[in-house]
Amino acid sequence: MTAPVRVLVCDDQVLVRTGLVTIIDAQPDLEVAGECGDGRTAVDLVGRLRPDVVVMDVRMPVLDGIEATRLLAGAGVPRPVKVLVVTTFNLDEYVYEALRAGASGFLLKEAPPAQLLHGIRTVAMGAALLDPEVTRQLVGRYAARIRPAEGSPDDTPLTPRELQVLRLIADGLSNSEIAAALLLSQETVKTFVSRILTKLDLRDRVQAVVYAYRRGLVT
Repeated sequence: MTAPVRVLVCDDQVLVRTGLVTIIDAQPDLEVAGECGDGRTAVDLVGRLRPDVVVMDVRMPVLDGIEATRLLAGAGVPRPVKVLVVTTFNLDEYVYEALRAGASGFLLKEAPPAQLLHGIRTVAMGAALLDPEVTRQLVGRYAARIRPAEGSPDDTPLTPRELQVLRLIADGLSNSEIAAALLLSQETVKTFVSRILTKLDLRDRVQAVVYAYRRGLVT
């Protein structure tokens, strides 16, 4: 039998954390490896417990979820762990920064339990959890605050077609939507996405969206 996905739950609100733990532990394919109420403790526990996924709140004492995510999954981390950020979208203005810090995706706290469980399983498998509609809202809301990186769009190593696919990813389109827009098969789109991630040394679609906006490929 396949070993269950081990999850660390990090949220400073005890009731929320207890609810998350209860939901996760009730699943036969998931297992709560530990729980904590601040980012510093989360970093320490990941080092000792080695969970597969960390469900991370953003606003917490001692060390917030963004910095904790950067320490756990950011650039240069030798053994990165997958982080799923849970947030109150209308209040947190730092979700984008959490994704930049290395999070594999995010969910709203008001999401139903089934969506939370799907999110954990999705990031555990190495995929990004980035709902297209929420992506459009998120990027649209924070695009004006994103400081472009040095360099120009012409510096990218991508082909014109790959650039086209990347821009559609950044617009929040799914593979099937990109396939329909470009009159390609979904398998072809998957190949393009894989090439884009490899060429740019990116982990997933979340990082691809960040890259596109940082490079000024979309506005």
